[in-house]
Amino acid sequence: MDFTFLIGQALTNGLIIGLLYLLMAIGFTLVFGVMRVVNFAHGEFYMLGAFVAYVCVTRFQLPFLVAVLATFAVTLVAGWLIEVVVLKGFRGNELNGMISTIGLGMILQNSALLLFGPDPQSMPPVAEGVVSLGPIMLPMSRLYVVAFSIAVLALLYLFLMHSKGGRALRAVVQDTEIASAQGIRSHLMYPLGFGIGVALAAVAGALMAPVFSVSPSIGSTPLLKAFIVVILGGLGSIPGAALASLLLGVVESGANTFMSSAMSDMLLFGFVILMLIFRPSGLLGKSGR
Repeated sequence: MDFTFLIGQALTNGLIIGLLYLLMAIGFTLVFGVMRVVNFAHGEFYMLGAFVAYVCVTRFQLPFLVAVLATFAVTLVAGWLIEVVVLKGFRGNELNGMISTIGLGMILQNSALLLFGPDPQSMPPVAEGVVSLGPIMLPMSRLYVVAFSIAVLALLYLFLMHSKGGRALRAVVQDTEIASAQGIRSHLMYPLGFGIGVALAAVAGALMAPVFSVSPSIGSTPLLKAFIVVILGGLGSIPGAALASLLLGVVESGANTFMSSAMSDMLLFGFVILMLIFRPSGLLGKSGR
């Protein structure tokens, strides 16, 4: 097989995977930045988003774009309510907050197991056919994933940079005490940040539902990859998460193309260990965060 074709295919697939890792990692970073809690239920919200999209498309016959929008809305509201009802009592208590997210993840996963069973569910592809980009062949369904991912990231950027709520959220992420002193109602930013963070993970799950199968256990790998991205990019750094997501996607795709998946994982975790030793703050993180 042509070596140039393999390189191009690996780069293209890596960028697609990297965009989805980016959605996961930004949501993970946003929750940590606002609440200072590592959200171990993040992968289960990815799973929840995949099931919401699956139900919208297969049972209600909704268009895929509408299913993605419904996924974002449902999980945003669910995240807001969970933060207010469950996590509010753990604000400022990082350890108990982290433990509560582990319990929350188990509840979500077992609820999905009761409702849908353990067997993987298949969702029809978003679009049929393939597109040729020179020697590279891409399924149309993956191009839809790319387009929707970029659109979600663009809307998130506009919200964070050019809206009053987004600027207030960024202020709380940078320094909660100073933000409160400036009149920002931090108590409203906690549920907003958590809701948006988990909704981004859910959208990533919805976008991947037509590509992979949907089951209650699909959240563990995306959670692990999001955690790796946050470590590599720098805990709390959204630009760092963006850079690390794309790098991770390309490296993982290239390693899986030219080596075994086991060797790919070994190299990946070896690089993470080296990063923690020589640059613990990450690529773009600030030391002391």
